[in-house]
Amino acid sequence: MPETTLIDTDALVIGAGPVGLFQVFQLGLQGIHAQVVDVLEQAGGQCIALYPDKPLYDIPGLPYSTGRELTQRLLEQVAPFKPAFHFSQQISQLKRQADGRWLVATPQQQFLTRTLFIAAGVGAFVPKELKLDGLAAFAGNQLFYRLPRPEQLTGRQVLVVGGEEYAVDNAIALAEEGPHQAASVTLVHRRDVLQASPETLKKLAELRANSRITFIAGQITGIETHGDRLTAVAVNTPDNQTLSLPLDALLVNQGISPKLGPVAEWGLAMERKQLRVDPASFATSEAGIYAVGDVNSYPGKKKLIVCGFHEATLAAFAAASYLDPQASGVLQYTTSSALLQQRLGVQANR
Repeated sequence: MPETTLIDTDALVIGAGPVGLFQVFQLGLQGIHAQVVDVLEQAGGQCIALYPDKPLYDIPGLPYSTGRELTQRLLEQVAPFKPAFHFSQQISQLKRQADGRWLVATPQQQFLTRTLFIAAGVGAFVPKELKLDGLAAFAGNQLFYRLPRPEQLTGRQVLVVGGEEYAVDNAIALAEEGPHQAASVTLVHRRDVLQASPETLKKLAELRANSRITFIAGQITGIETHGDRLTAVAVNTPDNQTLSLPLDALLVNQGISPKLGPVAEWGLAMERKQLRVDPASFATSEAGIYAVGDVNSYPGKKKLIVCGFHEATLAAFAAASYLDPQASGVLQYTTSSALLQQRLGVQANR
C-alpha cells in the first residue's frame, strides 16, 4: 500500500447517502464527530447517482422532494457538526487493533476509529466498464471512468461515451472555452436520445451548432492501437456503418452499478449478501461496527429511506453507550435540551 495519512476518530461512516448523512446528524447530537467516506464524487448515494430529479413522496415532513433536494437538506442539517468528507474513496481494508479500535484503509488514507457505521446501501457504486479486448491496459493513462485532473485532457482529442447527465456535463465542460479546453470533444451514445436536464441539453445543442462538440449515435465495438498508444475506436452506427474515431483520451461515463465489494470480505455475519444486525442497536457481529440502511438485514426489514433514518438513530444511541459506558443515557430532546441546542448551534444563531 502506498504511503497514506492516518486519521484518528471516534466514528467513521461508510456511505454518504441519505441514511449515512442522517447517521452523521444523529452522531452529532450525541456529541460524536464523524469522518465520512464515499466512493462517489459527492454526497447523496442512490438519490444522486440514480434518481437526482425523480420525485420522493415518502420522506417525513416533505410532501415532495427530489433526490437532489433531499441530499441538500440533509447536508444543511449536518452542517453544524462539521463532518469531514472523503469522496472518491473505497474502503479496501478493515482490521481490529489490540486496543479494540478498527484500522480502516482506503488507497488514499487510513482511519483509526472506535466505531464504524456501514451505510453503504446496496453496495459501493462503481462505474460501468466498457468491455473491449485490450482496452483495460490504457486505464489511468488514456482510459478514464471519472473526469481526471483538467490538465490530463487539455488540448487532447477526447471521446466521451455515455448518454446521461454526467456524460453530457463532462463533454460540455471539456468543450467550453478556458485554459483546460480539449482540442476536440466527441460524444458517443448508443442512440440519439440523451437523458439530461433541459438546461444541459440546450447547452449541448449550442456547442454542437458551433462545432465544439460532435455527437455520434452508435455502439463502440473495438479499439485501434499503435505501439503502446490507444489511437481510435470503432463505432457501429444504427445504419450499419462502421466509423473509426481517432482519439487521445477515452472518458467512459456509462453510468454506475452497485457492488457489495470489500464488505463481503470483512468477516461480518451476513445473510443473503446483507449484514445481520441486532434491531435494538443495529450492531453487527463485531463490537463497535454498526450497519444501517439497505445493507443490513433483520426480521421485518423494509428497504425504505425512512426506516434507515430510524436505524441510524438507534445506532447512534448504541454507539454513544459503547464509547462511554458510564454515561447516564437520559433521553434529551432538541426542543428543550440546552446541550443539544448548543451542539446544533441554535443559541449562537438567536
